[in-house]
Amino acid sequence: MSDAADQDDRIGATWRFDLPSEDATYALAADISQFIGAGDLITLSGDLGAGKTSFARALIRHMRNDPDLDVPSPTFTLMQIYPGEPFPIVHADLYRIKDASELAELGWDEATEDALVLVEWADRAGDQLPPDRLDLAFYVDAARGDTQRTCIVTGHGKFGPRIARAGAIKTLLETSGWAGATRSFMLGDASTRAYERLEKPNGERAILMISPPRPDGPPMRFGKPYSAIAKLAENIRPFIAVDEALRTQGFSAPDIYAADSNAGLAVIEDLGSDACVDASGPIFDRYAEAAAVLADMHGRELPDRLPLANSEPYRIPVYDLDALLIEVELLTDWYAPHYINVSLASGTRAIFAGVWKHALAEIVAARHTWTLRDYHSPNLIWLGDRAGLQRVGIIDFQDCVLGHPAYDVVSLLQDARVTVPDDLELRLLSHYARLRRNADPTFDMSAFARAYAILGAQRATKILGIFARLDKRDGKPQYLAHIPRVEHYLRKNLAHPALAELRTWHQSHLPQTFGEPA
Repeated sequence: MSDAADQDDRIGATWRFDLPSEDATYALAADISQFIGAGDLITLSGDLGAGKTSFARALIRHMRNDPDLDVPSPTFTLMQIYPGEPFPIVHADLYRIKDASELAELGWDEATEDALVLVEWADRAGDQLPPDRLDLAFYVDAARGDTQRTCIVTGHGKFGPRIARAGAIKTLLETSGWAGATRSFMLGDASTRAYERLEKPNGERAILMISPPRPDGPPMRFGKPYSAIAKLAENIRPFIAVDEALRTQGFSAPDIYAADSNAGLAVIEDLGSDACVDASGPIFDRYAEAAAVLADMHGRELPDRLPLANSEPYRIPVYDLDALLIEVELLTDWYAPHYINVSLASGTRAIFAGVWKHALAEIVAARHTWTLRDYHSPNLIWLGDRAGLQRVGIIDFQDCVLGHPAYDVVSLLQDARVTVPDDLELRLLSHYARLRRNADPTFDMSAFARAYAILGAQRATKILGIFARLDKRDGKPQYLAHIPRVEHYLRKNLAHPALAELRTWHQSHLPQTFGEPA
């Protein structure tokens, strides 16, 4: 966890650190700051004069990015509050309280709500503190010198996995040559993945990908959770396998410098941040090249079993009827009841599923190819220093399946987060078709257009449900801003004759998707 530690031994959810200097204490604080945040409790225990307050001071200064911030001991005030973004910090010393009931007199609940809380002498609070906590116990190691301190870091409850992950990250960065890099949080996404940018003192950069194994949700059908039915990646192994396969085929996926597949970690090439969109929307030349990548990929015979180092080959799952159907049901499960406040009877939902089953039959019977599933603007990086198709960097593909080639074309040209004007969509779709026909004169554009409309409606239906779920279940309301755009895509796709029955269902049961009153 810290380069300053001369020695650290992991025993379950416990780590030991030798702290020979104040710099080592500050380095430990910097490492701890990587996996704590609002609502977390850190308890500081151990010998008098062993460094509890020194650590708290170092951590608060680091979190506030102010090495000169005045951080007095709260011994006499009992509680010191540091307001600010992204969350307040509370530093408390409970040595002088005689009973846990005194916490209420301090205004403890109000002060600590949504704050990072550091508590010295936490045992004085009895059972008033939550069981999930990170405990740092400091001891004087006089046998090794007057300034030598030892810290035992123990994770209780939810902090156990955090410590294990922090240790795995430390090991991976050390073995891959990135231990001295500055780590800065980049972003998370709609999944459980997160990313950090790593930068060495010489300016060299990489990305730390944190992709923990996906926890199983409740059984939905056939005794399986939603993720298994929808063929979503359960861990980081599919990302590693598909990444290597894309690179083998000559496409610009990031190079993987090092990985720990058991912990769900990888250090990967930083492809930069030059997007395929600007403030005005899609950049035509870049979108055209992204469409050309798909045309090239869809014209190849691609393997369905991918080599994976130190493991059995990875078999790409088929985007089958069960997967496609459970995705469209997100609309009736989440969008209808939680976004437009419509409760659908079980018979109405059954008709919806039956209509979709009929519409999708020709999709699952068609020739399959790699379907990356998230081939759209947030996941495409423009690499202007490369040539040809390699100018399109692809960064999100762990949910790759074997599906209809129209799906990824829809993902690109009916972008859920960026408006692709109808005329631009048509130009790009024609560009893709020309490239396919040039490579294969038998390419059937009419059949492709039909599949494009069906999968466009399927994808829009799924996304409406996902965005409503992200708001209602996951507390991520920012995705609601994109719903009107996705509703437009759905209406446009439903105009195709192949979806006449589905259009009638919407008009009868969810006219709101057409902007009409119920």
